[in-house]
Amino acid sequence: MVNLAQPKQQEEQALVPGDSCIDTVAPPPFEQSAGDPLVHETYTAPGGEDPPEFAPYDASYFISRAGDLISHDPHLNEDGEAFYRFLLSQAVAPPRMFLHCRGSHDETHTRFVRSRHGNRELTTEQYTEKVVDFDFKIDVGQHIIGGPTHWSVGDSAPAYRGRMFREVGIGGEKHKVKRAELDAAKAWEKERDSRGFPPWIGSDYAWREDQPHVMHNNSVLKSSWTLRQWADDYCSSRKSLKEFEYHKVVYGWNFDALKAATRSVIISTHYAGDLEVSFETSNSIISVRSHNHLSRALSNGWIKFLLIITFIYPFLWLFRRFHRRGGGIWRVCGGAYALKRIEQVTSTSPQEYAGDCNTCESPFLDAPPADNIRYSGRASGSTGLSQARSKVVGLREGAWFRQWEGPIRRAVLNRLQEREPLVAGDGGPTSPTILLDGY
Repeated sequence: MVNLAQPKQQEEQALVPGDSCIDTVAPPPFEQSAGDPLVHETYTAPGGEDPPEFAPYDASYFISRAGDLISHDPHLNEDGEAFYRFLLSQAVAPPRMFLHCRGSHDETHTRFVRSRHGNRELTTEQYTEKVVDFDFKIDVGQHIIGGPTHWSVGDSAPAYRGRMFREVGIGGEKHKVKRAELDAAKAWEKERDSRGFPPWIGSDYAWREDQPHVMHNNSVLKSSWTLRQWADDYCSSRKSLKEFEYHKVVYGWNFDALKAATRSVIISTHYAGDLEVSFETSNSIISVRSHNHLSRALSNGWIKFLLIITFIYPFLWLFRRFHRRGGGIWRVCGGAYALKRIEQVTSTSPQEYAGDCNTCESPFLDAPPADNIRYSGRASGSTGLSQARSKVVGLREGAWFRQWEGPIRRAVLNRLQEREPLVAGDGGPTSPTILLDGY
């Protein structure tokens, strides 16, 4: 008779802890397990196809005659995240900026014309025409340093926040500004732009000699809402003719002083005609508008002109201005692009980087001598004195004007008329004046 209990007893004895068979068998090494096919097994979707790779949304847009980017893409009007990413991607390209110089004068000429009474007698008459003496541009935008600094308007500053008039506040606390506040805000915006201040600087700004870098990197996003929240606010609006504008602003130079210096150089050539000197920008606005047919028609210059001469446009303007579902404008944020800016640098001794730094004075004043350096700091234990100083990064307007003073004068004397902007001035590496110390 076969004993069935004996194999069972032997199996139980083999599983007892401490048995020599179990103690001598070690787990396989990691290198051997890593080559097992089960470890590298991946999931395959039904049908045998892998999921598609992530790709950013490519929105449709076009460039207007003024160089502004305009988009009527329907997805940008519905998805706040896609709209926000679109602004960031398009803000990488800096705006273009030019110094435009144009001189002209009026000339009076005499010509023979036939008499208006039908006879063959010839009479003389005088007429006036404008003659352009010179017309050229200088590329200033090539000196922009770094990428954009995204900024937003403060809650207490008048701005377009979704309606056809300027407001203050956010969300349900918005209200229309008074006329006196609006006039004061417009006057400060004009002064700020002419002096080259960053766009986030308010009228209450006061230069702090101990912290000159505050102008360039402190409290840039002044709104309580982020740029992403403003994008969601635009997408949630159901208005038919809404528009969101992202403004690219160039700052850092005293543009009024540069225009005055340019005029003085041109006048020094004894030019006495009508003189126009101005700074012009292009590619400075990113505009996202509604995707309906009416909004697209108003973005077409020829269609808009046709609506004006047929007296239809005034009714559309009234609808956009006063109707609850008419129009709305958002101008609450943008990108700032520096021609020069202040950076704070910490050094351990006044002699360190002495050749690169400047005094802690306003960057919009004339530059003092580089060897006149002021430091501020505190003793920090055994590490010595930690010095805080400010450094100007970028090209100063005085150095730029020194390079272009000669070309401007020669362009006026040679009656230059050029459509393409000038990009190279004097003072290059081959100029003899580069060898003069202090020039």
